Amino acid sequence: MEFNVRRLAADAGTFLSRAVQFTEETFGQAEKTELDAHLETLLIRAESTKHWTEKIMKQTEVVLQPNPNVRMEEFLYEKLDKKVPTRANNHELLGECMIDSGHEFGPGTAYGSALVKCGETEKLLGSAEKEFIHSSAINFLTPFRNFIEGDFKTISKERKLLQNKRLDLDAAKNRMKKARVADARSAADTELRIAQSEFDRQAEITRLLLEGIGSTHAHHLRCLNDFVDAQAAYYAQCYQYMVNLQKQLGSFPSTFSNNNQPAGSSSASVSVLSAPSAASLPAPPPSQTSPALNELRSTSGTRKARVLYDYDAASSSELSLLADEVITVSSVPGMDSDWLMGQRGNQKGKVPITYLELLN
Repeated sequence: MEFNVRRLAADAGTFLSRAVQFTEETFGQAEKTELDAHLETLLIRAESTKHWTEKIMKQTEVVLQPNPNVRMEEFLYEKLDKKVPTRANNHELLGECMIDSGHEFGPGTAYGSALVKCGETEKLLGSAEKEFIHSSAINFLTPFRNFIEGDFKTISKERKLLQNKRLDLDAAKNRMKKARVADARSAADTELRIAQSEFDRQAEITRLLLEGIGSTHAHHLRCLNDFVDAQAAYYAQCYQYMVNLQKQLGSFPSTFSNNNQPAGSSSASVSVLSAPSAASLPAPPPSQTSPALNELRSTSGTRKARVLYDYDAASSSELSLLADEVITVSSVPGMDSDWLMGQRGNQKGKVPITYLELLN
C-alpha cells in the first residue's frame, strides 16, 4: 500500500513537471530540444502515410459499396463481431426480375427467352461482383486497415513516449540551470544524464519503427497490384459474359412472332432487336446513298470500303471488323439489302453496310 502511494506521488510529480515544461515552451519561456532532421523527416512521412492510407481505404470502400447505409450496416456488424447477412446485390435482383418475367411471358417466346438469357447473365455479373468485392476486401483493404489499427498505433504510442522523454530531458536541463548549491547541482546532473539516456533510447526505438514505413509501402504496393489484378479479372469476366449474351441474342432470327404466340406460329411477325440487327446498327453515312452502292449491287464487281466501327461477328457466316481497316466488299444476289460480302485476305463473311464507307 505504501509502495503504491509513493508510486502514485512520483507519477503525479512527473506529470506536473511535464505540464510545466510544456506550458513554458508554449509561451517561449523555456528552451526545447529539437529532434534531429532525419527523425523529423521520418515522422512527417509516417503521418503522410497514415493520412493517405485512410483516404484510399475510405474511397475504395465507396467504390466497392456505393450505398452509405449498407456500408454503415456492415461497419456495425463488424464492430459487434457478427457475420454480415447474405443479401442479393443489384445485378442479382435484376437477374431474378428478368427471369421471373421471362417465365411469365413464356420461355418459348422470343421476348421471354431473351429475358431469361439476360437474367441469367445478370446473375453471373452479380456473382462476379461479389467475388471481386470479397477478394479486394481481403487482399487490399484488410492490409491497409491492419496498418492503421496495428503498426501506426504502435508508432503513435512510441512517439508519445518520445515526447514525454523529451519533456523530461528539458525539465532536467532547466533544473540543472537553476541549481545553485553543490548537492543540488550533483543531483540535477545525475537526473539530467538519466533523462538524456532515456531520451536517446526512446529516440532510437521510434526511429527504427518509423524506418519500417518503407517496408509498409512495399507491402502496400503488392496489395495494390493484387487489387488491380482483381479489377482486371473482374472486368474481363464481365465483358466475356456480355459478349456471350450478345452472341446468344444475335442467334435469334431477325423477326419473331408475336410474344403471345410460339416462335413458329403463322401469326403476324414483329421486328425484335437482336445483337446486332438492322435496327441496332448505326445510321448509314451519306456516302451509302450514293450511286456507288447501286452500281456495286447491279454488278458482280468488288469495291474497297473503310470500316467505320468495330463489329463482332454474331455467327460463323459473318466477318468481324475493326474500325479504320480497309476491306474488299461485293454484292451477292439474294443477300439482305443491309449486308454485303466482305473479304480480308482469306477471310470472308457478311458485313453490315452501315458499318462501312465505300471508297472511290
